[in-house]
Amino acid sequence: MANRRGYDSGLVDLNAGRISREIFVNEEIYREELERLFARAWLFVGHERQIPNPGDFFVSGMGEEAVILCRDRAGKVHVFLNSCRHRGMKVCRYDEGNTPVFTCPYHGWSYRTDGKLVGVPYFREAYHEQLDKSQWGLVEVAQLCLYKGTVWATWDPAAPPFLEYLGDFVRYFDLSLDGWDGSEGGTEILFGVQKWLIPCNWKFPAENFCGDSYHNISHRSVDLVGIGPSGSGRRDMQERLMARRLQISFYDRGHQTGVYLFPKDQPMPPSYQHSPLVAEYFAYCEEERRKRRGEWARVIGSPGEIFPNTALHPRQPRTIAVWHPRGVHQTEVWRWYFVDTAAPAEVKNFLRDYYIRYSGPAGMTEQDDMENWNYAHAASRGTIARRYPYSYEQGLGFETERYEWQGLHIPGTVMDITEAKSSEHNLRNLYRRWAEFMEAESWDDLATWRVARAAE
Repeated sequence: MANRRGYDSGLVDLNAGRISREIFVNEEIYREELERLFARAWLFVGHERQIPNPGDFFVSGMGEEAVILCRDRAGKVHVFLNSCRHRGMKVCRYDEGNTPVFTCPYHGWSYRTDGKLVGVPYFREAYHEQLDKSQWGLVEVAQLCLYKGTVWATWDPAAPPFLEYLGDFVRYFDLSLDGWDGSEGGTEILFGVQKWLIPCNWKFPAENFCGDSYHNISHRSVDLVGIGPSGSGRRDMQERLMARRLQISFYDRGHQTGVYLFPKDQPMPPSYQHSPLVAEYFAYCEEERRKRRGEWARVIGSPGEIFPNTALHPRQPRTIAVWHPRGVHQTEVWRWYFVDTAAPAEVKNFLRDYYIRYSGPAGMTEQDDMENWNYAHAASRGTIARRYPYSYEQGLGFETERYEWQGLHIPGTVMDITEAKSSEHNLRNLYRRWAEFMEAESWDDLATWRVARAAE
């Protein structure tokens, strides 16, 4: 029998809706991912509010690489590889803080917060003042982008700029970052990033947040407990029951999301009924959002994914998560929580309590998800199990390129699942783009929209 080694194009068969288990459990494929995907894509690093002052730093990750997000003395934001240029030791071993320099604890090389090497023990005696310190600064990312407070970076100088990387998906990303009243970038993070490990491949949670609407049976117990902000279910559902439920993919970028599209000129039902003050705040925000956004205010975000590993949860609860790969069989999850900057303290505290009930390692909903991913991964590692592909056939062939409802055009390739209840349309798109990254030799092959634009 053939001994499979690494990636080949037959592992992802989108025409048939079948994907090999090998891409989740194969060590060689995982090593190829680190090089062909995580070294080339744009990755979420953190938020500017984590480093408000000169000298502030936050240690984050890009793929398996530890990186330092920091603000230098002049106020400029940087992302550096957290590795000394002398022997590779981490120059920063704290999660966050403030410092004028990063000093390697191994041999004492010191770097300013702009990455420049400024301190070398025995520079005169051992190096005879011949070491060119300007050539030995910290390794900095090739490109950095600050967008509405979020910080993104890529190691690849040939990658398109971040906003081009997003394309028209930026309108859906804004649903996570703008204030609920429609104000541009009107959100902030609740300080403290939740971090935990799951024994599964990173693509299990990534595909789940692309729009897996098929696993509601997993959360029946949480719905019965009624942890939602109005005392029933997991979330406020009245508003969702009156909307069209859509899944939206961008084939050329690899991003996808779910949204709820509400009827024209119809008021939103009340939400957050456990607190009159919170309910009043969100009712006010709804009115303001409709004034600011017009018809687009009818669109409410649902879970989505910025390729490859950044998950969006724009509504209840409002979070961004990153699925950090920690080997083929383990994922480290980091989750940031967002609230409106202008919200009263009581609203922020109410949301914090709700978010913790719902998400994270102690959250009742996310515990269900982690059990699924854990056991699915473990049951796919065996010799026999790996011979049988997964099915991704839901909704295959029923996508709509130009979707419009009650006068509002929805950008992207759309699957209306209002009646169907579920589709694997968005999940297929994740693996479409994953396969393209695994096969492409350069961004000339990946940035296909540039070719289409040039032909117009």
